[in-house]
Amino acid sequence: MTQPIFMIGARGAGKTTVGRALAQVLQYDFVDTDIYLLHTSQLSVADIVAREGWSGFRRRETQALQNISAPNTVVATGGGAILSAENRQFMREKGTVIYLRSPASTLALRLEDAPLQDQRPTLTGKPINEEISQVLNEREALYQEAAHFIMDGTQNPSVVVSDILDVLALQIAR
Repeated sequence: MTQPIFMIGARGAGKTTVGRALAQVLQYDFVDTDIYLLHTSQLSVADIVAREGWSGFRRRETQALQNISAPNTVVATGGGAILSAENRQFMREKGTVIYLRSPASTLALRLEDAPLQDQRPTLTGKPINEEISQVLNEREALYQEAAHFIMDGTQNPSVVVSDILDVLALQIAR
């Protein structure tokens, strides 16, 4: 398998942590779309949203996704990358899409434990646990539509990587 692997899921799902570990095991490159945007634009997600609004950020996110998608690469996407039908189709056609699924309660705890690690502006203005619940309700069907495989994101990252390797091996065997 040489096609890219796309990690999707909500904020706090572990896309970057699991994606980095998966890339290391597979000896693939690893790229996080938010970090790529920071390096190429010299602006954080919050800065881009402040200057260009969410629509401007989403345009940049789509371009970044297309720019960094290469063979032998694991890509950690932003939680909202799946909002664009173009992005969902692109990822499904160009690679393997892994959805790291976790309940809102788990995601909220992770984000509260590491608030600066995922410095995105609020989408709703609500407290994090309410925002995560609302966002998951709005996006769950899109995550599922985009995914080739849905993984339990509540597990230890090493367990998730092992589970992903198992489903990738089955995919190759087909």
